[in-house]
Amino acid sequence: MSALSRRSALLLGLSTPAFLAACATTPPMSPPDPTGMADPEMRALLASLASLGPKPLEGLTPAEARRQPGLADATLNLLRQQNKPTTPRAVPLVKDVTIPGPGGPLQARVYSSAHIPEMPGQAPLPLIVYFHGGGWVISTIDTYDTSARALSLDAGAVVVSVEYRKGPENKFPAAHDDAYAAYVWAVQNATTLGADPNRVAIVGESAGGNLAIATALSAKAGGAPMPQALALVYPVAGTDTATPSYTQFANAKPLSRPAVLWFVGQYTNGGSDLQDPRLNVYGAADLRGLPRTIIVNAEIDPLADDGARLEQKLQQAGVSVTRRVYPGVTHEFFGADAVLSKAKDAQTFVAGELRAVFVNTPTPPLPAPRGRVRPVHPRRATP
Repeated sequence: MSALSRRSALLLGLSTPAFLAACATTPPMSPPDPTGMADPEMRALLASLASLGPKPLEGLTPAEARRQPGLADATLNLLRQQNKPTTPRAVPLVKDVTIPGPGGPLQARVYSSAHIPEMPGQAPLPLIVYFHGGGWVISTIDTYDTSARALSLDAGAVVVSVEYRKGPENKFPAAHDDAYAAYVWAVQNATTLGADPNRVAIVGESAGGNLAIATALSAKAGGAPMPQALALVYPVAGTDTATPSYTQFANAKPLSRPAVLWFVGQYTNGGSDLQDPRLNVYGAADLRGLPRTIIVNAEIDPLADDGARLEQKLQQAGVSVTRRVYPGVTHEFFGADAVLSKAKDAQTFVAGELRAVFVNTPTPPLPAPRGRVRPVHPRRATP
């Protein structure tokens, strides 16, 4: 029975004909692309997702939501339908590690595009610390394995993809504290990883994009080494869910406005959490002094205006920023390069921008973080 039917039952009574009729009628399935704006490749991927039967997240428990098929599953499903290989892009070194976190050990995965740490004599590669998406509630480093592989290969870098605590079991700022601790650990251990601690970027998708910029803000506030670049792929950059893109794409798939509200409700306690500069970045954070920032947005996405507002605020703060919007694709498109040409274009764009930063970055020794690693509250922007 749908949520609408349950609400109707409360209003009409459990034995009314209207309620019985509602129970007897199967609600129509929404189309794979409710907006009608997806390009042919994206439509095929959304149709593949629909065939897997995902349920709206807002009607599920967190445990149920974590078992739902997502766009990564739909990509594999579509490849099988097309009789194409489903094996991921080969990376010379992929290794799981455990790193210390403020709430206990964290899982991470290290990808190296060319340099094998056990083989001396090779120049260290740039370092990318990567945070996956999933609304701080669902998904893992496995879900976003494709993105991490692409970044390692296309940017010629060592990528450390970080797992973090999730809500509702671990409320805000647990994931943010984990992300900052993991970043500091990665920089401190860069040489051991075969990476250059002087050429570092932080990259994240969706909620991971929020963790990426929040980590840079915490590094600035705590005196930790700053990254040389940020790459934010359709990031959560604010807490205003009444923007034009939230309104226009309220029912978009795979991410809708009700799903975003569900994620926020699971991870935060509302109230003051929503005004914290680590969540309300474009509305409350002091963005001055942040490094070169690359933003990628999908056209069909409630979060599109988050990227636009963040770009504007970064420009006002004197930060070098480039933003690119990909038409005809939805949230989560970035990792679907096996079936979406625009995903491959976006990966190449981000990698090229990062390469340019790394090539032009001098390599003086970076200072060690002051004191022990601890959660840092970034300053609010001055009005």
